[in-house]
Amino acid sequence: MNIHQGHAARKRFGQNFLVSPGIIRKIVAAIAPKPADLVVEIGPGLGALTTPLLECVERLHVVEIDRDLIARLKQTYPPERLVIHEGDALAFDFAALGERLRIVGNLPYNISTPLLFHLAGFADRVRDMHFMLQKEVVDRMVAAPGGTDYGRLSVMLQYRFDMERLFVVPPGAFSPAPKVDSAIVRLIPKRLGVTEGNPRGTGATAKNEEVFARVVMAAFSQRRKMLRNTLRELITEDRLSALGITPTARAEELSVADYVRLADALA
Repeated sequence: MNIHQGHAARKRFGQNFLVSPGIIRKIVAAIAPKPADLVVEIGPGLGALTTPLLECVERLHVVEIDRDLIARLKQTYPPERLVIHEGDALAFDFAALGERLRIVGNLPYNISTPLLFHLAGFADRVRDMHFMLQKEVVDRMVAAPGGTDYGRLSVMLQYRFDMERLFVVPPGAFSPAPKVDSAIVRLIPKRLGVTEGNPRGTGATAKNEEVFARVVMAAFSQRRKMLRNTLRELITEDRLSALGITPTARAEELSVADYVRLADALA
């Protein structure tokens, strides 16, 4: 059992506590929080990021599921400075906190993908997000079409966010040390649709986002197969060709804009 600062890291919560002062400073510098910012930290843990964030902002919101850690947080920080939301981030309503949210955190690797999909649903309330994730997941998030890293996660997140991998974090920066490298990623929501001065917005908006999600899921359900096979329940080869999409192409060859165009044809 790995014990850090008197707390036993719990595998079921995917707990790996950040302990490197240099990496912590680098993360806070990347976030660059200002006093009035509405910052929300997911999984504050033992407060490695919480303390330096509170030095920058007037008030910090945190979402934590571990009751032992919640008790420590209550003992360590005054309630007027640290607002603790007890519960699972996967079920948390981030919209209830307001707008222009700045969401940060060392995300549990065991729930990172479903949590990212959950957070994508609040993109219109978010100013930016900075997360520590398994490097492999970050590489998939920012991957360009054509490579093996490019998949459903890439398309669904790139539809809503501009993303950038900032830097890699080695296993030794944590206690207990994970078996893989980690990375910091920045996500900035695209303002989909029409905006003043930019009639097309910063990203193409699907007419029906449920159809868009269904098309992407179907295309990547068997990524080695051609689109004419994975999408045959949704669209014919002739319609694919009419849209300028090669029926023999595979899912990873299509850009986000291609998927939007395909979904719009079906919507």
